[in-house]
Amino acid sequence: MSEARNRLVRGDVKPIAINPLGYFLTGRGWEPELAPPLLTILSELRSAGFRAIHSDPPSNMEVSEYSQLLQDNGLLPAPGYYSAHFENKDQHQAIIEEARKIARRHAELGLDRIFVASELSPLRLRVPAVGANADHGRLDVIIEGLTLAAQAMTSEGIRPCLHQHVGTFIETSEELEAVLAGVPTEFLDLGPDTGHLSWAGIDMFELISKHRNRIGAVHIKDIRRDVVASGRLTGAGYFELGGRGLWAEPGRGDLNLDKFISDLQPYDGWFVIEVDVAYEQSPFQSALTSRQWVSDHLDFLGVAI
Repeated sequence: MSEARNRLVRGDVKPIAINPLGYFLTGRGWEPELAPPLLTILSELRSAGFRAIHSDPPSNMEVSEYSQLLQDNGLLPAPGYYSAHFENKDQHQAIIEEARKIARRHAELGLDRIFVASELSPLRLRVPAVGANADHGRLDVIIEGLTLAAQAMTSEGIRPCLHQHVGTFIETSEELEAVLAGVPTEFLDLGPDTGHLSWAGIDMFELISKHRNRIGAVHIKDIRRDVVASGRLTGAGYFELGGRGLWAEPGRGDLNLDKFISDLQPYDGWFVIEVDVAYEQSPFQSALTSRQWVSDHLDFLGVAI
């Protein structure tokens, strides 16, 4: 175990991380070619005051090399993200193999959790957050595929945490509850995301009350409800709404994140701060604003980073 990992275990560094999505995602969609070099991103996030980062080792980099790169920049790995087309039964075997591979890489980083989600659907990206073209048969196949992937990850010592995500086939309350009921609890935890839950009209307070003992990791995300409302009126798609300012740094949107965190207690797992598209003028400024919110709103839990 590295000294950085020892510091996390001892409590010198708390389990609060940031996802650098804002460097890669714009109002047009996923544009990684616009992002600065990885070293610049790591340096900026560390300068902003974060001590841990969403884990995403580049495919051309060994896990040990990535781990050393984080350590050299004063950062720890936090739970990453895996998504797949669980609705495609023909892909289930390949999904199992990929899930096991990603779980092994997470375990090598010293992690024991990962967020898992259904892959984005073009249909639901066009008509987001309303459960477009719902299909119980498709959901049964998703539950089957996700169960297989979760079993594979668990066998590698990694607990998958279900992340309901707007724009996927696990989007609505009904779909989320069906998956949680369909996949055995010994293989799947819950990884709630405050922004995606609220956008889809899911009561995040009721959700954590109902599934408190199953929560393994959390995404803290804020949204602007007026943008959600305007999107429903104009028929705007997922990425268009991101460009209109849907996503906001914690505290700059409309969600009651303080109540969510308070209701969640006792909880000692990871918080991963996410701002998909920076509302601030740059991803670095967004990270600074997010870090200030952490200082102002999480210190009462004794988890200042």
